[in-house]
Amino acid sequence: MAANARQRLRLVVGLGNPGAQYAATRHNAGFRLVERLAASFSWERFGRLGRAAKRGRTFFAEPLTYMNESGRFVAAFAKEHGIRPGEILVCYDDLDLPVGRIRIRSGGSCGGQKGMGSVIEALGTPDIPRLRLGIGKRPVGADAAQFVLEPFDRDEGKSFEEALKTAAEAVETALGEGLAAAMNRFNA
Repeated sequence: MAANARQRLRLVVGLGNPGAQYAATRHNAGFRLVERLAASFSWERFGRLGRAAKRGRTFFAEPLTYMNESGRFVAAFAKEHGIRPGEILVCYDDLDLPVGRIRIRSGGSCGGQKGMGSVIEALGTPDIPRLRLGIGKRPVGADAAQFVLEPFDRDEGKSFEEALKTAAEAVETALGEGLAAAMNRFNA
């Protein structure tokens, strides 16, 4: 188990794209999770790069740089608040997981997810905890970039809403009991 699996998380970042036109898309899974977790807290801007809400000693944040440049916000925010990479939980969509599934890891590659790739590059390490939300495989022949910018169909939407509830529980477990406990409980 990586050392960061035992560290206290101080920043939960949801990845997505800013703007109403992207709000209900598959690519905004991370935003939707973080907004659920911080729904009753006040959001404040962090320059032009993003926004954050604080609950106790934990920040919940969203980059407003668009997905592919998420690392700019995460690195700047972490530096400003003295947060190490192992104290950050990045939440984002994953094409390789079926809709309704989540997966928590203490580090690893970006798996082709450009937002996570940007975060890894900006922080200079792949040892960043992450929670991946399944958005389903793209249909054969479909363009991946277009697929992630589409909304879920009705049945998928129901499964995704259930996954958001589970993911919120997983984040709360990681915050309260540690990342290892969340991985053991929610990586079925």
